[in-house]
Amino acid sequence: MKKVTIDSVDAQFEEQAYNYVQKDIRPASAFSINVPLYNLFNTKDGRYKTNNIKPFGTPPAILDSALVEISRNQIQKFLTGKGYFDAKVTADIKVENKKAEINFEADQGKASYVAKLSDSIFSKSVKDVYESNKPSFTRLHSGMRYDVDSLTYEREQIYRVMKENGYFYFLRPYVNFDVIETEQPQKVDLRLNITNPPTGPHKQYRIGTTYMIIAPSPDGFPDSLRNYVNRDTAGGVSFTDLSKRYRRNPILRYDFLKQGDLYDIRNENLTYDRLYELNIFKNVKIDYFNRDSTGNKINPIIMVTPQKVMSNRIEGEVPFNGGTVGVNISNTYTNNNLFRGAERFEFQVKGGLQSRIGNGSSPFKDIYQRDFSVSASITVPRLIIPFYNPVLGGNGMPHTTFSSSYIYALQKNVSVRNIFINSVTYDWFETKSKLHSFTPLNFEYRFGNLSDSLDVNEVANNLYYATLLRRQDLTLGMKYSYTLNADKLSQLRTFFYLRANIDIAGNLLQGISKLGGSDSDPANNNPARILGLPFNQYVRPEVDLRWYKHLGGERQFIARLNTGLAYSYGNSILTGIPFEKQFFAGGSSGLRAWQARTVGPGNYNREVIASETLRKALFGLDQLGTMRLETNFEYRFTLAKKFFGATLRGAAFVDAGNIWNVRLGESISQQVSELDELTVFKLGKLAQQIAIGTGFGLRYDVQYFVFRFDVGFKLKDPQFGSGDQWVIGKMFSGSKAFKEQYNLTHTPDTYRFVQYNFGIGMPF
Repeated sequence: MKKVTIDSVDAQFEEQAYNYVQKDIRPASAFSINVPLYNLFNTKDGRYKTNNIKPFGTPPAILDSALVEISRNQIQKFLTGKGYFDAKVTADIKVENKKAEINFEADQGKASYVAKLSDSIFSKSVKDVYESNKPSFTRLHSGMRYDVDSLTYEREQIYRVMKENGYFYFLRPYVNFDVIETEQPQKVDLRLNITNPPTGPHKQYRIGTTYMIIAPSPDGFPDSLRNYVNRDTAGGVSFTDLSKRYRRNPILRYDFLKQGDLYDIRNENLTYDRLYELNIFKNVKIDYFNRDSTGNKINPIIMVTPQKVMSNRIEGEVPFNGGTVGVNISNTYTNNNLFRGAERFEFQVKGGLQSRIGNGSSPFKDIYQRDFSVSASITVPRLIIPFYNPVLGGNGMPHTTFSSSYIYALQKNVSVRNIFINSVTYDWFETKSKLHSFTPLNFEYRFGNLSDSLDVNEVANNLYYATLLRRQDLTLGMKYSYTLNADKLSQLRTFFYLRANIDIAGNLLQGISKLGGSDSDPANNNPARILGLPFNQYVRPEVDLRWYKHLGGERQFIARLNTGLAYSYGNSILTGIPFEKQFFAGGSSGLRAWQARTVGPGNYNREVIASETLRKALFGLDQLGTMRLETNFEYRFTLAKKFFGATLRGAAFVDAGNIWNVRLGESISQQVSELDELTVFKLGKLAQQIAIGTGFGLRYDVQYFVFRFDVGFKLKDPQFGSGDQWVIGKMFSGSKAFKEQYNLTHTPDTYRFVQYNFGIGMPF
């Protein structure tokens, strides 16, 4: 099949009409590899196989006259449903060189419009509910073009409203429409009918006693539950835990089927959602029974099956880049019901190392980085707030998380860092699309030192923020994060996504210090101290704004702006932002043409580290700044629907951005002043300090998660002079000489025009 077209259909209906063409006769799109993939696995000697067909890709569209007739008839019915009652569709088939073209020609005729609306609703109570809710959803009005989709929508909304207002036994077939011809051409009247069931008028039902029963084990329930049901119905709920694992109140907190309330299907769905989100049940089933057929009460019975409480997960990865290889191993123990109230406890131990390779040396002989961390957290499915017990859960599961961690990081011949972090965080949903996260208490204690073999002045002269590694201080602050539309990230639709964070530290300690009569003078390197340690004082806002534009089908365009600023003041006016709080650029979710943490700040170039010995010592040390400005553009599309049991998607992208410093460094020497010129943000230098990369990627989507592979190409690299920044030209001409010259001044660093990125999940 070469081509399928539809002519003489209103532009607003063209795409919908094409959907009625049978898929087996639709030619594949130009970007799809479905057909080539199918041909690769299912042809032999130039002919298609008739047996042992491999389930890869999609077979080519083959002309089938029966499917053409079905498509013609379906398009005609579609136009009739849009009010073109006299529509006629014909199909014209042309075959040339064994390739067929089909053209569906439509004679729509004139559209019919609705003259008058009326209704015939047998139950007064149903009519009252319909009339009161109708303005919020109806699409029907006099003068509208007749549209069967609007009638279907009206019926679905009536069904929804009835199920939300106590009509437990209401069914869709009770709603239908009469289309009545009039004396006027192209005019019809519509009459809505809502009929009663054979047993009598529709009745509203209220919730009686709720019976919640937890199975004795993950294997499910015994054959009979009658003898196990708890007859204690305090608060209108009978709670029976056959597993003896759970406390009553933490579980029943998320049962929204309350005694005496009108039945509302939204509360049923809410109960399903929250019980599953507790992450302690593998199956939830809600049934109803009515002991008295003449009464108006229904009794829910909620049967839940527990899942395994404890688990242990071991993970490992082998990160590698040009010239380095590493290994990271972690072990995570999880208990999903620590105190019998769905409290999630996690304990993780993680360790890793990174080594230089090349020059004939064996892997892991020259290890330059070692990392170790241990962390523990307890997450409770409610907000634990003193003297206040907010009722939340209508839009998402609220959580309170207590966490503590210790991090050890060694940079060989450079520094050792130790960090203790403790925090309390509240997460809750304002709506399904608005998530708040507030950390009222975030305490950090860090201490580290530089190697005795390093000259502090020499380090400062070449990479002065590296001196931040040699500090002993504490941080007491709070954090707040607001996220909008995170629930839509996996959907093909048009929307804006926003994540805004702010991290503030030191103000409370500064106030305590002043009340205590401190004689500190931070501007003259005499900061205030708490418990003998200087404390950090800074503000760090960050914004991630994205626009997701659906382009039809499975195509989507994303534009992203990611920016942040870290500004120290007061007690940290000289000491600056802690090393771990600074920004970086590059990596699989940012500037994908660069390795993570190797871009900037500004026009910074490691060539300024003149000593090869020092460059080797500082090899792999992150390039950081106190400001980030980054933008990404990505076009996503589907390549193959069936690719080894999953969907293969493609992406093309352009990334641009950098990091900078926003304050001059301490001028230990003239060279530091020169570094300031390279790294401090100045609007006039923005164009020459932006890094630009492009590339393409593949996403292997197995429904539950996505394996991602991206290839990034450097276009413009700000570490070079203005005449040499467009490195894409050197990639195709003189790349060998360029790399050799770079290596002379940057060893052990090497230059790569292409960067490969592997990951799980989408980059943004």
